[in-house]
Amino acid sequence: MYSDTKVDNKTIDKLKYDLVRDNLVTFEDLERAQEMAIAQNTNIGQVLISSSMISEEKLLEFLQDKLHIPSVNLDDYEIDKKCLSLISYQEAINYKILPLFLIEDTLSVAMADPLDLFAIDKIIERTGKNIDPIISGEKSILKKINEYYETKSKVRDINIESIQNYHWQDELHKEDLSEEHIRTLFRAILKHAIIEGMHELYFESTPEGLSVFFKKPQNAYLTGTIPELLINPFIQILKTLCGLDPNVYEIPQLGKLNFNVDGCELTASISAFPTINGERISLKIYHPPKSLVELGISPDKINILRTNLNKAGIILICGSSLSGKTHLIYSILSSGIIPKDKTVMSLESIAKYKLNNVSQCELNENIGFNLDKAMRFIEFQSPDIIYFEGITTKEGLDFFTSLTLKNKTLITEFLADNMGDLRRKFEFSEFSMFKSVISCLVFIHNKDSIEFFDKEELERYLV
Repeated sequence: MYSDTKVDNKTIDKLKYDLVRDNLVTFEDLERAQEMAIAQNTNIGQVLISSSMISEEKLLEFLQDKLHIPSVNLDDYEIDKKCLSLISYQEAINYKILPLFLIEDTLSVAMADPLDLFAIDKIIERTGKNIDPIISGEKSILKKINEYYETKSKVRDINIESIQNYHWQDELHKEDLSEEHIRTLFRAILKHAIIEGMHELYFESTPEGLSVFFKKPQNAYLTGTIPELLINPFIQILKTLCGLDPNVYEIPQLGKLNFNVDGCELTASISAFPTINGERISLKIYHPPKSLVELGISPDKINILRTNLNKAGIILICGSSLSGKTHLIYSILSSGIIPKDKTVMSLESIAKYKLNNVSQCELNENIGFNLDKAMRFIEFQSPDIIYFEGITTKEGLDFFTSLTLKNKTLITEFLADNMGDLRRKFEFSEFSMFKSVISCLVFIHNKDSIEFFDKEELERYLV
């Protein structure tokens, strides 16, 4: 079951007010981060970083300065693999630590929380070694754990084998109806969705109460109903957690939630939409991008992407709903195959994960920063590569097509159930110019079948 225990980072908790005194965050931001950390069952450091209140680099520099403990950037760091046997996979995950190297009887360990004396004592007791803590970012540590430990192939992001017959309604039937219990109920729904492999769920008012649906491609099913008595407090807390105004219910709202399930950091976009029966609230869950190799993309296909990222044209990612189009695009943008001399920008309704070396822009209808305005001004930024979400208007289609004539590379996604469906949609005259500038098409049939088409092959398939 979901633990109600607050997830701490003793280091950040001890020094959090020093962040304010050093003008790295405001007191208001710190208070908001503390509330979000409790609500999301994560630690305040992760909230500060994921909410862009402070960058991970600045936070690590701050901790290094205050604690006089060195920090390490794990992105380009090669550990001594012989040390892996000293700390188990489960210990590494639980304590957010990674062994780096051993010199005589001293083991240097990357730690997200170097003041976690309980973790240090446990490792000393088990290994009989002195521990030399080195500060590193939590996400970097978790990424490297899954990269280095052989057990990662046997352990999923969530160890389903250890969770028998998990169902969010087990939380519903508890007598405790406090605000904290409602938060726990929401977290249990998210956890259940992840265990079931869902990427989308929605809440809809019905005569029985607030029904919770999990959605698979072409199919949604009811998992249970929240009683009418709890609907208003549940929606209020859900919207607050996701950064939406809980007092607004007559107009659509879009927000984002960062949450943690059994050590796996996830992001969800949330859409609240008014209906005559009450608000319909939809969440889409995004997993951290994997490398192209982890996705099973062969070297020759990666070379096709690399070649087309270096020339003008459109790289089009196609597939059915929930097929993983956005996930693949994030993997491409974070893969390191983009030429280093290229500047990259994105236009997104929600930035799912922070990407290095990409200027990510979130559209915001509330302040008038919509796609129309972004189109009129993005050229002044002179990006070489632009990622934008699906094409929604004829004007947008024409504009982004025209950018390829100005030596821009565009990456976008397009909904199509299969190649036949794609051909039918592309028969419309509006797509004639667009089709002519597609330099590479990637079609996701399923997670084990991804086809790549260069320009010459594409012309044969789309005739």
